[in-house]
Amino acid sequence: MSVAEPRRIVLFRHAKADWPDVPDHERPLAERGRKDAAVAGRKLADSGIPFDLAICSTAHRTRETWKLAVHELPHRPKTVYEERLYEAPPGVLIAVLNETPDDVRSTLLIGHNPGVHGLADILAGQAEGDAQERMSRREFPTAGFAVLSFTGSWKSLEPGTATLQDFWGPSE
Repeated sequence: MSVAEPRRIVLFRHAKADWPDVPDHERPLAERGRKDAAVAGRKLADSGIPFDLAICSTAHRTRETWKLAVHELPHRPKTVYEERLYEAPPGVLIAVLNETPDDVRSTLLIGHNPGVHGLADILAGQAEGDAQERMSRREFPTAGFAVLSFTGSWKSLEPGTATLQDFWGPSE
């Protein structure tokens, strides 16, 4: 693939988690989260984006979100579970995305707030339609996702280089 072709990043926040007496990393999804994860998977499928790679936090709630969402997609992308995504700030998330091989055109990153929302804000140098306003108004809810595009190699991804194309949350 040419680095001149547009690339897509979908930043997907895990679905609503429960609060049992377990370490934070091991928190499972709440019942609502399980439902929302599947709905988000259907919306991702409806987007028509052919994901080449999914990078998922190792936290239980992100893995469970991905497991429920991926079943709705027309094909399962290669999935990498990455410890660095857990509670990661935007700079770490950019560093992980910068490691993506250049033959990957579309990547789905399943992570946590505030990092996912912060990354969407930092990457988006511009936005299409009302996507930025919808994302800001909704505060990036659980099971929400932002679709961004950029041109260049993954190593060239940095603040302000992407366009926020769409934003979706479960109540939309």
